[in-house]
Amino acid sequence: MKFTGTEEYVATKELQMAVNAAIMLQKPLLIKGEPGTGKTMLAEQIAKSLGLPLIQWHIKSTTKAQQGLYEYDAVSRLRDSQLGDDKVQDISNYIIKGKMWEAFDIGERSVLLIDEIDKADIEFPNDLLLELDKMEFYVYETKQLVKAKTRPIVVITSNNEKELPDAFLRRCFFHFIEFPDTLTMEKIIDVHYPNIKKELITQAMDIFFNVRKIAGVKKKPSTSELIDWLKLLMADDIPEDVLKNHDARSAIPPLYGALLKNEQDVHLLEKLAFMHRAKS
Repeated sequence: MKFTGTEEYVATKELQMAVNAAIMLQKPLLIKGEPGTGKTMLAEQIAKSLGLPLIQWHIKSTTKAQQGLYEYDAVSRLRDSQLGDDKVQDISNYIIKGKMWEAFDIGERSVLLIDEIDKADIEFPNDLLLELDKMEFYVYETKQLVKAKTRPIVVITSNNEKELPDAFLRRCFFHFIEFPDTLTMEKIIDVHYPNIKKELITQAMDIFFNVRKIAGVKKKPSTSELIDWLKLLMADDIPEDVLKNHDARSAIPPLYGALLKNEQDVHLLEKLAFMHRAKS
């Protein structure tokens, strides 16, 4: 069982090695990298490549670790007891399985994605140490020990919004997805738009990477934003000379809303354009 990427996902050799090492060691794979570099999609493509079911747990700022295991719906039980419903006699009727329980109980190997773990409270990773290590947890309401029938492949993503605890990091295999170089980016574009003109790719990537190099840009455009921008350029049939004669250091690119995501960066490029015209 080895991951080698898919037709829809360009995985570097380093990333392939990281995925396969985590599988062999039976440790969670902790993936970091810039937003838009395909961290979430990686779990989807691992599942697709290996023919495994995918269970996704998307973390929010309000998410608690317990929710990934199970939740006890005491409110529904109280309401049913007031209505005289017989099912209140069995407390298991009010135990709601979380995503980790689903992965433990599925009966076959699966891929469990814990997406953007750094969005949650700082104690969130610590609260999952035992469950990720031993692949089991205890349901106190029913006095039941839940063990994974087959250990899932766990992929955890982080955008580095918070530092993760050392005890948690020790239990993971870590990989940082480097931002794609030009050659890798061309392969990624080819996956999405196999019939795109090579001239358009060259000119668009020149502008894209130049924007990323500008000092002071708050939100550098990501791979996913380049893909969106290329789609717009093809749909609007932007004349080739517009891109060819464009200087990304001195003016904002056409359809810039796909690349730039805040007004500070737009103002920065407008200021550079003004300075460029003043020198001319």
